[in-house]
Amino acid sequence: MQHLKHLLAILVVPALAFCQSPGDKTQARLVKEVGHELRMLPYYTVFDDLAYKVNGSAVTLLGAVTKPTLKSDAERVVKSIEGVQTVNNQIEVLPLSPNDDRIRIAVYRTLASKPGIDRYFRQAIPSIHIIVNNGNVALMGIVDNQGDKDRANIYASGVPGVFKVVNNLQVIKA
Repeated sequence: MQHLKHLLAILVVPALAFCQSPGDKTQARLVKEVGHELRMLPYYTVFDDLAYKVNGSAVTLLGAVTKPTLKSDAERVVKSIEGVQTVNNQIEVLPLSPNDDRIRIAVYRTLASKPGIDRYFRQAIPSIHIIVNNGNVALMGIVDNQGDKDRANIYASGVPGVFKVVNNLQVIKA
C-alpha cells in the first residue's frame, strides 16, 4: 500500500501543485478519478497493465490486458466519470497463448517467492505487473530501489521459456 501512495503522489500532487485556474483543478480531479476507477476494476490483475493520459476532458487509455472484457470495462468506467468527454482506448489485448499463460504464472511464482521482491506482491494491488506477449516479458510498475529493480529483472530472465525481459519498473525514491 505504501508503494501505491507514492505512485498516487506522483500522479496527483504535481498536477495539484500547478493548478492556476479552475480548469487545472478539474484536470487534477480527472487524473485522480481515472486512476482510481482503473485500479478498482474487478478483473484487473498482476498480469495486466493499465495506464492513461488526461488532456483536458479527453482521456487516452494505454497498456496491455489479458482479457478483452477488461479493455471494454476500462473504457466504460472512464466514460462514466463526470467531465470526461472522449476516451481514446489504445489498450492492447494480449493474444491467447497457453505458453504465455505458463510463463506468466512461472514469473509470478518466481518473483513472489524471492525475499525482498515478495513484498511487492503482498498488496491488494501489486506494484509490479507482469506482461507476457509471445514469450517476451515486460515488468511494469514501481519498486523502492534500483537493487529491487535489478533483482526482479534477473529473476524473471531466469524463468524457463522467457525469451527477453524488458524492465520498465520505475524506482520511487522516498
